[in-house]
Parts: sequence; C-alpha cells; structure tokens
Amino acid sequence: MTFFSHLKKTAIATAFVLGATAVHADEQYFPLQSYRVGPYAAGGTGFFGGFIDYLNLINIRDGGVNGVKLTWSEGETQYEVEKGVEVYERLKSNPDIAAWNPLSVGIAYAMIDRITDDKVPLITINHGRTDTTDGRVFPYVFPLLLNPYSETSGIVNYIAS
Repeated sequence: MTFFSHLKKTAIATAFVLGATAVHADEQYFPLQSYRVGPYAAGGTGFFGGFIDYLNLINIRDGGVNGVKLTWSEGETQYEVEKGVEVYERLKSNPDIAAWNPLSVGIAYAMIDRITDDKVPLITINHGRTDTTDGRVFPYVFPLLLNPYSETSGIVNYIAS
C-alpha cells in the first residue's frame, strides 16, 4: 500500500472513532499525555503545542466540528510509563473522551488492559503492538498507518526488489 492510501484509511478511521462519540456531546474532550520536559521534550513540545494550536484553530475558525467544541487537558508524562499511566488514571473520568493517543510505545502498552476495561479508544500511530491490528482481539486499540510487522515487511520487500 502507498503512504497516501494508509493516510486515507487513517483519516477515515479517526473520523469514525471521533464521530461515534461526538454525536451526543456539546464538547469533545481530548486527554493529552504530553511530554514537554524530559528526554523527548524536543519532539513532544512541538507535537503537543501544534496539536493544541490545531484544536484552537478548529474551534475559532469553524466553531468546532459540526458545532461540537473541542476541549482538552494536558498531563505531563516526561515520556515515562509510570507517569503516563498516572495521567490516564487522573484524566479518564471525563465522559466525553474522544480517544487516547499517548505517542509512546511504553505508555500505549501499559494502557491496553485499562482502555479495554474502560471501553475507550486508544490510537497508536506508527507504533504499538502488531497483534492489535486484529480488532477482534483488541477492539479498543486502533493502530493507524504502520506497525512493527508492516514496517519490517516494507523493508524486506524493498530489499528483495
């Protein structure tokens, strides 16, 4: 598959996940497990700052998504699993959660059992467990774009060609 077909599937899946929960709410809540300090702060600061800017843009320019305002709160993880789980436990009580996207393999692994019990979507973009690709086994984990198996397959296929 090409990158753009993966991107298209990602956009459709994200719209499905977000649309399914936003129907009954005036607000759609995004819990952010950010890392603006610590060893990965250089990447986390830009990503989470940009994500918040985008949510603000959609609210200001478009009045939200179909009238649904996008809200969020941020919990600092320093890219540490224990802190990521603590942020999950602290922020999970909001009833309007769209989905979790920790942007961390370790935090995502630690959350799988919790999100399954809590029935809240977990998005893993280009990381996470390969076996979550089978939605029958992990119905609340959405591995978008690539996983370790498909990445390795791509490398092997490229070398073979």
